[in-house]
Amino acid sequence: MASELNAEKIIFGNNLKIVQIYNLAKLTGREVIDRIQLILEIFARRASTREAKLQIELAKLRYELAHAKEKVRLARIGEQPGFQGLGKYEVDVYYEAVKRQIHAIQEKLKEIRKMRTIHRNRRAELGLPTISLAGYTNSGKSTLFNSLTNENVPVDSGFFTTLSTATRAIEVSGEKVLITDTVGFIDCLPIMLIESFHSTLEETIFSDLILLVVDVSEPINEVLRKLSASLEIIREIDAAGIPMIVALNKIDLVSPEGLKERIDCLSRIYRLKFVPISALRRMNLETLKEEIAGILKRYADSTFTMPISRESLSLLSWIFENTKVHKVVYTDDSVSVSLSMPPHMIGKIKDRVEKIGGKFG
Repeated sequence: MASELNAEKIIFGNNLKIVQIYNLAKLTGREVIDRIQLILEIFARRASTREAKLQIELAKLRYELAHAKEKVRLARIGEQPGFQGLGKYEVDVYYEAVKRQIHAIQEKLKEIRKMRTIHRNRRAELGLPTISLAGYTNSGKSTLFNSLTNENVPVDSGFFTTLSTATRAIEVSGEKVLITDTVGFIDCLPIMLIESFHSTLEETIFSDLILLVVDVSEPINEVLRKLSASLEIIREIDAAGIPMIVALNKIDLVSPEGLKERIDCLSRIYRLKFVPISALRRMNLETLKEEIAGILKRYADSTFTMPISRESLSLLSWIFENTKVHKVVYTDDSVSVSLSMPPHMIGKIKDRVEKIGGKFG
């Protein structure tokens, strides 16, 4: 078949042992790759940020390390497609070289993760609720992200368009919320990829709400398979206890009867909140926001009065950026403010107001 089709490469949809890959390459005279190598190749083509490229390289090297000794042994027998360039290495030398490369990349990723942690802590100081967009690859996460944020992160019909996170602020029922687009899931995601993308998936663990996007336009068996795979990965990264809304996306591609059948089927199996939407056509996005607000609603109303000064105006500027201000009334020498904010911010603002001679209610 490979000869008749003049194929350059043979791809298997399952995972193969190195000796199987070697024998098949020898038999056909063509490069042979399995499911894991295919995923790694797609990831490598999609990676655009420094972090994503490092994570892909790390996953490749971990795969290489797991098969290094067998590869060297087979390479000595005779070079075959996909096995070139290994025969000159001693097993232990090659093995140690790969380990050193892995260590070097891990150190670089540690620095990036430190910055990610700093950014996450800064966001936490603002007290804004956080949402993580999750879902099977090509479910429309990035399209929904763009629709909610009016951004323009890359979107196309291929797999794994998003390999690094993007976080933006949006308004939900008049309150600021941070939303993060994350890497897409895939069924039976290789463990080395879960480990390599830990810092990216970590954004899901620290969120207040997971917005799980599912392509509901596919046949119901595919919808069930991909939803099950996504929920399994969420469990694997210890994020199962976080509140979740399932956005059933691409309803513009389904008949009303077909949509009802799918929702009825899903509701019989899962006790989850399903919200049908079309991210591309911006259908039912307000309904989705109402459901999000219902889960994230945790703001408290407060008022305070403080004398007008440089310090109070500086504080007021910070309050406008980080809370929901309802009303501001100025007099000759004071300013009164009515606002809503997360409960944990009340003490911080109260202290600052009272320090500059104001009264907090």
